[in-house]
Amino acid sequence: MAAPIKFGVGQSVLRKEDDALIRGKGRYTDDYAPQAVLHALMLRSPHAHAKYTIDASRARTLPGVALILTADDVKDLGNLPCLFNLETDPFTGPPYPILAKDEVRHVGDSIAFVVAETIDQARDAIEAIEVKWSPLPAVTGVVNAVKKGAPQVWPDKPGNVLFDVSIGDKKATEAAFAKAHAVAEISIVNPRVVANFMETRAAVCEYDAKRDHLTLTVGSQGSHRLRDILCQNVLNIPTDKMRVICPDVGGGFGTKLFPYREYALLAVAARKLKKAVKWAADRTEHFMGDAQGRDNVTTAKMALAEDGKFLAMDCDLMGDMGAYLSTFGPYIPHGGAGMLPGLYDIQAFHCRVRTIFTNSVPVDAYRGAGRPEAAYVIERLVDACARKLDMTVDAIRRKNFIQPKALPYKTATGKVYDSGDFAAHLKRAMEIADWKEFGKRAKAAKKNGLIRGIGLASYVEVCGTMGEETANVRMDPNGDITVLIGTQSSGQGHQTAYAQIVAEQFGVAPERVHVHQGDTDMIATGLGTGGSASIPSGGVSVERATRELGQKLKEIAAQALEASAGDLEITDGIVRIAGTDRSISFADLAKRPGADPSKLNASATFASADGTYPNGTHVAEVEIDPATGIIKIVNYVIVDDFGMTLNPLLLAGQVHGGAMQGIGQALMEQVVYGAGDGQLVTATFMDYALPRAADGPAFVFETANVPCKTNPLGVKGAGEAGAIGSCPAVVNAIVDGLWREYKIDHIDMPATPERVWIAINEHHRRHSL
Repeated sequence: MAAPIKFGVGQSVLRKEDDALIRGKGRYTDDYAPQAVLHALMLRSPHAHAKYTIDASRARTLPGVALILTADDVKDLGNLPCLFNLETDPFTGPPYPILAKDEVRHVGDSIAFVVAETIDQARDAIEAIEVKWSPLPAVTGVVNAVKKGAPQVWPDKPGNVLFDVSIGDKKATEAAFAKAHAVAEISIVNPRVVANFMETRAAVCEYDAKRDHLTLTVGSQGSHRLRDILCQNVLNIPTDKMRVICPDVGGGFGTKLFPYREYALLAVAARKLKKAVKWAADRTEHFMGDAQGRDNVTTAKMALAEDGKFLAMDCDLMGDMGAYLSTFGPYIPHGGAGMLPGLYDIQAFHCRVRTIFTNSVPVDAYRGAGRPEAAYVIERLVDACARKLDMTVDAIRRKNFIQPKALPYKTATGKVYDSGDFAAHLKRAMEIADWKEFGKRAKAAKKNGLIRGIGLASYVEVCGTMGEETANVRMDPNGDITVLIGTQSSGQGHQTAYAQIVAEQFGVAPERVHVHQGDTDMIATGLGTGGSASIPSGGVSVERATRELGQKLKEIAAQALEASAGDLEITDGIVRIAGTDRSISFADLAKRPGADPSKLNASATFASADGTYPNGTHVAEVEIDPATGIIKIVNYVIVDDFGMTLNPLLLAGQVHGGAMQGIGQALMEQVVYGAGDGQLVTATFMDYALPRAADGPAFVFETANVPCKTNPLGVKGAGEAGAIGSCPAVVNAIVDGLWREYKIDHIDMPATPERVWIAINEHHRRHSL
């Protein structure tokens, strides 16, 4: 076996991006300030639902004010589109206008866009705009929204329902339940959360009057999709009239994948004023204006045989859409429902899926996009099944896992799992966590007045289903390699990852590989980054394009070395005759007369038709203080199957970060709206809790990889997995402790100290009567 390439696949190469970032040389959208740029602000609704009239005439006369746009000024623009629909039950969504006209439907709804010479002048103009509000009844929360007589968000959506559909086989499921020895049931809330990335959204739009051309610089997860939607659906201009550039992006988590109102308004303002216009959100604007995540209410039941075998699963899922349909909003609960069977052999499955309008910020994909919600349901339900039959949580999982010999396995929802050994990573995670000795640790904790709980979650998700991704790999005149690709890094380390794929074949150091993303003029096509697809799709494209380029380089070198291309090999950035010292460097190759540009570059396209299915087991151990309800995570183990590890350091970072986001949701994060008025109570970090380093454990992370059979690189995707396994593992651990001590079998996320304390004290009160 050949020795591994120093900088190649599987090596822990340090991130090449970090040097510039830690030296303060990163270039984010808000760092970009064209000369004489104007500044923009949005006027947002303080009401969850209201009619309004607006008069901006006085504000337009204030010093420095260049432009104020209201709904009447942008009536010719198209609406923001929803890019998902049901094939079997098509629906018609309500309009999502660039500025709301006459009526607003959530706190933060946009009614005017102000452009001025300075931010302070824009603020003065915002305050000078006269708005007369006539508040209307509002509703928040899906349970409230579907009640009889609830306020209507949209008059043509009775009961506030967008669609009410079934997935699976209802008859077969009912028949299995009729024969069941026992039935386990849970009703759980997956709370709404806000994706709080480091860099808030920002954008700058410039207009070239001579070419009638717009350039939008924006922190996004993908430049091409954003350009296409803005041009084709909203601005009604050819796509060649807009260039979108994404510089450094400080976090995305799905939320930066979508088009937003501000981008279209910046384009309108730049064209009207023939000047550059800049907008950047403050943190409260982010809470009021950016798509939020999760927000499902689910009831799930499992039909059980006497020996613990799962016979059937039935679910009722309601997903909150907010007031408008964001880009992929309705897909999230519907697509996520397809993953509800998890890693288990469940022959009969049915799920009722309802998407519900409420007077709140629209909901869309947030790290995992429906898969964390599904994993949370099934893994909480499996623990409930174990309690119902007095089985251990690991035994019931082993009893029902899909066996390796059954793979490829088609689930009851049509997903095809190609590879894996689910019992193996469960076993390994329990070994590392020292599960067998937990009882001793629990006894020791109890002596100190504390309650220990241990829980696990074995998850599966689907990745790489974004579509075709094309990579272009070329040799530069100095012998370096440039990669052009339409994915978009927002902190994942694409520069390093793609460089390693090139290094695997060419042996060049990472600093000699230059990756360009996020520029629609430089790169022909691109899907952006979402659904953990960058390496499963983009990585394959880079690998194939590099291989093709290598063959072309051998053909050029064959002439120079007077040898057959079949006798040549590429190592350390040179082409040599195998077994000899005769070689030619990349730089010299690039100068050869026969090295025309067409022979110095190669392109390849790849799409994962069926997706890939990462899976793994998380084990969490917690300590609960019954006097305060405070929870501390004292041990955390993750064993994942990602098919193949490209870079262990990058992988660990992704897993740690995702797991911390899940822990945040499990223990503290929750968007809160006022029950009566729909006010956004958690609109700042004063009210919305985020996990800090002290809230997280010292993670123990391993891989138990089984190569993916449907992906040429064997990879399964890893960007979202940490956020998928963590919520159910942590909450299962909390419930384990509460059940062990008090026979309390349920708590909803976030399991805050207050909620835990209340649950314990309600138990004491009931048992003291």
